[in-house]
Amino acid sequence: MSGLLIAFEGLDQSGKQTQAELLRDRLREEGRKARLVSFPDYATSIGEEIARALQGEREYGPDVMQLLYVANRYERKPDLLRWLEGGLTLVCDRYTASSIAYGEAQDLDPIWLTDVQRFLPPAALTILLDIAPETAVRRKAVDRDRYERDLALQERVRASYHRQAAGPRWVQLDGERPVDVIAADVFTAVASVLG
Repeated sequence: MSGLLIAFEGLDQSGKQTQAELLRDRLREEGRKARLVSFPDYATSIGEEIARALQGEREYGPDVMQLLYVANRYERKPDLLRWLEGGLTLVCDRYTASSIAYGEAQDLDPIWLTDVQRFLPPAALTILLDIAPETAVRRKAVDRDRYERDLALQERVRASYHRQAAGPRWVQLDGERPVDVIAADVFTAVASVLG
């Protein structure tokens, strides 16, 4: 594949969407073909089911929820592969590490969560925008979904992200800083994998 997949991870309200959009725009300005992809993709059938569960209209166990998230990514796999084969740089607002982090925080096996996603295109780089759960609450005080309201869960999710970010092809950035400062660090990290 001639394209690259760059994933942004972190707690809700960590700035993933903002930084993903800024990176996509910067890559385009530099003449690269780039596309933003967000997960979950609520436009699909599985994505609609995820949205219902997050709003409390459905009650699923943690394993079923993570399988829905994983299935949502597999739903988009043909598109991801086509775009990567076409040379695009895909900038993902959440990707495979989210299922590992949220699943592990709910006592699911991280090895299983990794294994079930092994046929998805791998991220060339995953950028963790690290913020405290309390920062997420300050940034979004209303309309929080079931995961966002559980601060103890958010702490465990953050711990999983820290564990994952110690691995290869990860960079951890302080998401509490100004947007432009983070964006500069993001582009420096991405430039190292763009070649």
